Amino acid sequence: MATRLNRGVRRGGLHSRSDLCEYERLSKWNQMMTDASIRERLCVIGASIFARGLTFGSTGNISVRHPDGGWLMTPTNASLGELDPARLSRLDESGQLIAGDKPTKESFLHRAMYEQRGEMNAVIHLHSTHSVAVSCLNGLDQHDCLPPLTAYYVMRVGRLPLVPYYPPGDLELADAVAALAGKHHAVLLANHGPVVAGSSIENAMYAVEELEETARIYLMLRHEDTRPLTPEQVEAIRRRFGVA
Repeated sequence: MATRLNRGVRRGGLHSRSDLCEYERLSKWNQMMTDASIRERLCVIGASIFARGLTFGSTGNISVRHPDGGWLMTPTNASLGELDPARLSRLDESGQLIAGDKPTKESFLHRAMYEQRGEMNAVIHLHSTHSVAVSCLNGLDQHDCLPPLTAYYVMRVGRLPLVPYYPPGDLELADAVAALAGKHHAVLLANHGPVVAGSSIENAMYAVEELEETARIYLMLRHEDTRPLTPEQVEAIRRRFGVA
């Protein structure tokens, strides 16, 4: 995306305000982040996620847009609690490994999200307990899996569509995620877990944490007479905070 925008500037092709704003945002990202700082931050976030039981064993994966193009991703069969900054997978803009260990087997999920959401700089995919539990329930609204129980869920996650089940590693899952990612920065994979993108790795983490907590509350209250936010209240939050 950054390369495409740079080419657009050189040939005078950025005519829309949205293109210009995105170019300026990516330029700021490139200026602020270095290879070393991104690697260190990704490993710190991974350790925090693992220590708090938001994913287990070698499950879950994280990626961050690299300022020189492409991405850094967690390696395959690696625990988020024991990541080595020097061994993170470095992928170019075509998704080819150019340094580090072999990337997560689910790298295609990350690329599907980035391709549809050029403004996003990080993606987190977890097998977090309560979100996975919700993804296994019958009768979910496939367009919005969780009710708007809190304002912060609306602000951080918005609507959460359900992606149909595909076997692990099935590349058709990438197409299914891409079909929804244009309108949603967070999706829930059926019988699998959430995939969440953010403008920074911190924002992606905040969103996936909010999703997991809301899933936990939803399961706690599932058989109770709950009072979610009304459509009018949700719309007011979306307008106030610019939530899609």
